[in-house]
Amino acid sequence: MARGVRDQSGILQMFNEDFHTCMFACFLSQEEPKRIHQALKDLSWIEAMQEELLQFKMQKVWILVDLPYRKRAIGTKWVYRNKKDEKGIVIRNKARLIAQGHTQEEGIDYEEVFAPVARIEAIRLFLAYASFMGFPVYQMDVKSAFLYGTIEEEVYV
Repeated sequence: MARGVRDQSGILQMFNEDFHTCMFACFLSQEEPKRIHQALKDLSWIEAMQEELLQFKMQKVWILVDLPYRKRAIGTKWVYRNKKDEKGIVIRNKARLIAQGHTQEEGIDYEEVFAPVARIEAIRLFLAYASFMGFPVYQMDVKSAFLYGTIEEEVYV
């Protein structure tokens, strides 16, 4: 049910929350494509992919070079996800370009593996401590984070 108030002319004015919900529904894709050819048919996914590539450029993630002799390039794949709010409404389309690491061999192509994900136990412990101490806790969304800085090895994608 729409919430609103009537102005002097008797027209129902929607609250901002409902307006934004409509805008998200109209301009963001509700479907998560499985393959790039599906994503390229939808402008919102094209914009999400361009945003990801822009982050790579701004962070100076890579430079264009010729593939050296006897080196293998790591394949890439686009992964598409809808970010939803607490009501389940799509608020953002996120596209991520990931490396297909299954072609790599440990000791030849890499030495260490990193997974920049916090374990749920660590998050629960942090929240319990913050609650006990009365600390305010803020949630934020980081568009792009390279947590481990620069790598020493040469990687070809």
